[in-house]
Amino acid sequence: MRLTHEQIAALIPHSGPMCLLDEVLSADHATLRCHARSHLDPRHPMRGPDGLGAACAIEYAAQAMALHDALRHRAAAVPPAAGASYGMLVSLRDVRFAVRRLDLVCDPLLVQVELLSGDGAGALYAFQVGTATRELVCGRASVIPEAGPRLPVRPLR
Repeated sequence: MRLTHEQIAALIPHSGPMCLLDEVLSADHATLRCHARSHLDPRHPMRGPDGLGAACAIEYAAQAMALHDALRHRAAAVPPAAGASYGMLVSLRDVRFAVRRLDLVCDPLLVQVELLSGDGAGALYAFQVGTATRELVCGRASVIPEAGPRLPVRPLR
């Protein structure tokens, strides 16, 4: 499955320059892989006077998680409930940083998420943001729905 930036923006709550993902490379029930080049934009909305800090990689991963959830709902033909909204990142664990800044990385970012477990009350994802040859930031994140039903998820491990 391949999706463009415009198709991604139609599926997640981020729009304009805050939609950070450029294209989906692959996706299935448990994983999503995508590219991003927005970290190189000097007008990046999260960039500060000292550049784009590596902690911003978590937002890239969070958007990939939201996109993965939207694609799972679409594949299961489960429409969002009336009044449903997107999930909320509530916890990060085992986050490791190999760089201090993303804007100094010249290659496209490879953003990967893996759904480890979940149910209607939330999900646990592993994430990795790197390049084709190097891991930059990785960890695990817990996401809970703000409102509305979610698909049950079989534990993978």
